[in-house]
Amino acid sequence: MAIISTLAAIGMAVGPPLIYVDQAISIIKKKDSSGFSQDVCGVIIIANIIRIFFWLGEHFEIPLLLQSILLIVSQLLLLAICLHYSRASPEQSYFSLPRQPTEPPSANPAHTEDYEYSGPSSSQPPNVPVRRGLKSVMQEGFKSTIQGLKEGRRPFDFWQWAGYGSYLEFLAGLIVVLGIAQVGLGRWPWYIDALGFIALTIESTLPIPQFIANYRNKSCYGFRASTLAGWFFGDAFKTVYFFMRGSPIQFKVTAIMLVCWDSAVFAQRIIYGANPPVNQTGVEFDAHDENDDESRALHDDREER
Repeated sequence: MAIISTLAAIGMAVGPPLIYVDQAISIIKKKDSSGFSQDVCGVIIIANIIRIFFWLGEHFEIPLLLQSILLIVSQLLLLAICLHYSRASPEQSYFSLPRQPTEPPSANPAHTEDYEYSGPSSSQPPNVPVRRGLKSVMQEGFKSTIQGLKEGRRPFDFWQWAGYGSYLEFLAGLIVVLGIAQVGLGRWPWYIDALGFIALTIESTLPIPQFIANYRNKSCYGFRASTLAGWFFGDAFKTVYFFMRGSPIQFKVTAIMLVCWDSAVFAQRIIYGANPPVNQTGVEFDAHDENDDESRALHDDREER
């Protein structure tokens, strides 16, 4: 019995981080992170940072603490890979969502009077999201943030920044804030309980960003079946593990919610399939069309004439 318990503890610690190995390999091979929501990385990293501070006030099992540390490390690596092969990089993606155009439709000034150019160069594919650094976003102030909300953007472009350093700066700031709060409020049980519920509530939303991405694309392309299987069976295992080991109620509620959302993503896999999605015109987007820039240039020349 002790051997089974030990193996279960090891599986609980190292199993969840290993789920994303195949996803990372797939992105590197295709040189395209489209289809996998990098918000998944954000949810896991933030939730597990808070969970570690929760452990400082309520010492849950060591395997779960090790799991949090390993998940943070693995997701930081996966986030770096996603950013390197994102749609905003020179390696174009296989598809794109509706975005603000990145270059003027015409060289004629009369046609661009009310047009706001947002793309850094004409070498980027159409509909590529323009990312900004965290410092640049914060310097714009709340007025710009409110305007962004009206345009459908996230507050402060949260977790959609340019450059890996912006994400590290945010996470460092989060750790500092939580550290200060821990010193001032860590002796109060209500604060520790709140930390646990916040951490595990965030973690319970893990499949939601991927669910939304699949729904918008009407496809599960780019999201590995192995990752989905790891989510479903891993969360089912965690649910049984938490109830058998008498873990805190926060862990049990989170595990049940995760299984429900995993089932929803699994249903999407059956309904949508894993074929590359199509753009708004119903034509499959080709990520490696070398004639794309040339055809747009010919179109602009005809308009000038």
